[in-house]
Amino acid sequence: MNSSELHLINARLPLLDENGLYELKASDGSWTSIALQQQGTIPCADPFLPMDEWFSKPFNAGSDCALDLQGRVLIPGMVDAHMHLDKAYSLAKVGNRSGTLHEAITNYRAAVQSFTKEELKNRIRKAALRALSFGTTALRSHLDFPVKAGRETAFRAVHAALEVKEELQGVLQMQFFPMCPYDKLTKEEMEMIEEALKLGMDGVGGAPHLSMTPEEDMDLIFALAAKYGKPIDLHADESDDPTIQTIAYIAEKTIEYGYQGRVTVGHLCSLSAIDQARAGQLIERMADARLGAVTLPAVNLYLQGRGDQGLIRRGTTRVKELLNAGIALAAASDNIQDPFHPFGKGDLLQIALITGYAAHLGSPADQLALLRMVTETPASILGLGAYGIFAGASADFVVLDARSAHELLTEQPSGRAVYRGGRWVYASAQTETWGSNVLDRLASLIQG
Repeated sequence: MNSSELHLINARLPLLDENGLYELKASDGSWTSIALQQQGTIPCADPFLPMDEWFSKPFNAGSDCALDLQGRVLIPGMVDAHMHLDKAYSLAKVGNRSGTLHEAITNYRAAVQSFTKEELKNRIRKAALRALSFGTTALRSHLDFPVKAGRETAFRAVHAALEVKEELQGVLQMQFFPMCPYDKLTKEEMEMIEEALKLGMDGVGGAPHLSMTPEEDMDLIFALAAKYGKPIDLHADESDDPTIQTIAYIAEKTIEYGYQGRVTVGHLCSLSAIDQARAGQLIERMADARLGAVTLPAVNLYLQGRGDQGLIRRGTTRVKELLNAGIALAAASDNIQDPFHPFGKGDLLQIALITGYAAHLGSPADQLALLRMVTETPASILGLGAYGIFAGASADFVVLDARSAHELLTEQPSGRAVYRGGRWVYASAQTETWGSNVLDRLASLIQG
């Protein structure tokens, strides 16, 4: 078997079948065969190497082409549909004493001119590689684009992002969306956004709900995206104020431009603050416009409800209602260790677990839905072709030290192996050592 071929046995595929064990084959970075093992577990024998042994010495030439996963879970590479890589790990330089969204925006804006391109590159690279190590093989990041701070400052993040994207080409699929400034964009500002798109930005972003002129700004965003044939991804209604509502106009413009399936909206916090009847109407409009949506539970749990006392609102969107309406809803990381959110690490399994807590998703069916919210659904939002585990799809996947979707969420396994672009790119072993023979013996008696 040559190094471009891969043969796996005894794999669990919870997104396909929670009960069976599977044999998988790939060649030149694509799946060629996915087959249920009718006889159950295949005894490990040459040429198959047990995954336990591979984890102890990964990436040895010739030892990583035929592997016995020993019942481990295999899922397609996770997809993070909403990140802020340029802001990640900036907390040491930009604080937020109140913990509010307003202070985060104000403090970051005041500090943005001090960030060098190399500093931005380092933060983007660090956050991207951390995400990859957890099993994310594709992501979309919004980029701060502060045109009012001057041209040179505005384009630093753009150039930094494009350079890191080139560094990680073939290892991590990355999309970048500059966030359009708001409040009556000038002709010069629009020209700068156009230049960013010509340089290689993948779409148009923004946060029109923060604007004094949101509809005017959205008119410009849609016209610009349509001119260059780029998708749109907007921060929408990130507020617990029920009067903040831009989603109806976004849906209207989406249909007007024939952009169904090409517009994504993130946050949607105020959707949870309005009355049930109005929320149902807006969700129906979203479905009609085929909007993709992203919930950011970790950050919204942290930022929203800051004015509440006693019973504090969760701040997350109406996850169950959106799912029940058939809207493509992903869960994503958002900010990582910056003034908007001091925690996080870019691990989508952690985000799926937080989503489960925030949205009361805990049944076996819910747990599979959570797993799809960090794999299949965001892949469709990003427009990834040939994604998944089927013959002809790209063999981009992660193997984890777990035996079910439930274990993935509850145990948050550290043992992971990431395969991307026809090769293994990362491995972390999960090891356990007890401090005495007695404890070791007792642990060995535990079943299930």
